[in-house]
Amino acid sequence: MRLWTLHPQYLDAQGLVALWREALLAQKVLQGMTRGYTRHPQLLRFQEQADPVGAVAAYLREVHREAIRRGYRFDANRIATSSWEGAIRETIGQLLFEWDHLLKKTALRGPARHATLLSVPTPVSHPLFILVDGGVQPWERTGRDSVTTK
Repeated sequence: MRLWTLHPQYLDAQGLVALWREALLAQKVLQGMTRGYTRHPQLLRFQEQADPVGAVAAYLREVHREAIRRGYRFDANRIATSSWEGAIRETIGQLLFEWDHLLKKTALRGPARHATLLSVPTPVSHPLFILVDGGVQPWERTGRDSVTTK
């Protein structure tokens, strides 16, 4: 499960579809509708919110907007109803770690998309996140301690 800090605009078609499915799974987990994945580290930042389901629903709404912008037909009825309008603090180091991860993925499966991403001077986050100074989150499985922030 990967719930990207990056804005979904950067994901290729395969990545956007995977994000939609994984965020819907995260929503089910947070709703208590599944017994698996309840301790998945990607859920921590949503579980820490006063309304975890509302937070992931807000996340899903932006993924849905990106899908519609591209002409995809993601079913918005699958998103939990919630008026949660909060924000989640996330570190610049986490965003940059994910950016590097995405660049590696696109280099393998989509050279054209990869070339487009290389021209991005500074990636933006999903609008649910407010970026703050800091390194890679402890819950991220990196194999290293931190990423230098710009």
